[in-house]
Amino acid sequence: MPRALLIEDDADLSEVIAYNLQQEGYQVDSARTGQDGLRLVRANTPSIVLLDVVLPDIRGTDICREIRSDTRLSGVPIVFLTARDEEIDRVVGFELGADDYVTKPFSMRELMLRVRALLRRAETAPTAASTFRAGRLKVDREAHRAWVGAQEVQLTALEFRLLVALWERGGRVQSREALLDSVWGGESTASSRTVDAHIKRLRDKLGTLRDCVETVRGSGYRFADTASAARE
Repeated sequence: MPRALLIEDDADLSEVIAYNLQQEGYQVDSARTGQDGLRLVRANTPSIVLLDVVLPDIRGTDICREIRSDTRLSGVPIVFLTARDEEIDRVVGFELGADDYVTKPFSMRELMLRVRALLRRAETAPTAASTFRAGRLKVDREAHRAWVGAQEVQLTALEFRLLVALWERGGRVQSREALLDSVWGGESTASSRTVDAHIKRLRDKLGTLRDCVETVRGSGYRFADTASAARE
């Protein structure tokens, strides 16, 4: 049974969300403060985290940053719940590693669809060759792990799918719209700015190999053509 962690300080809203998650078949842990939420996420390793941005003690953005910095938790999908609907707020959330961003007030049906879609994408097993290399970059799709040289790179589920999607297209330019469709899927409300934010995070994590993800001005992104790239 998948485990959902809900970090929301509004008692009434928390109760309604928890009830709907349970009806969908999720085991639910609830926290009303950021400190309690961090304690629960570290103790139970949830399948997904639903995280209010404004909490009484710690901002949700700081909790998201803490989760993404923990190698054991870095791949757990995170959904921000917030009353703030400015584009800059969404971009900041995605840059911090959030997988989705749901604006209050929202329908429970929409929220459950978002949660279901994120978990389905996270659990989808790859069907192509498991491992590929491109120079010093190595990616194991079945294990959802990536390395630059001997150093493992901690990628979120979305960052990992984005890297694989670019590589699979063999150096062909991918528009932001194409990446939104193939990586985020039709059920997401993510925008082209979302793609840019995740590309930036992916490049930062690739470090010295950041240039393997190229920007094609006015068109989109592509995986750099590397002579040493090879499939296993």
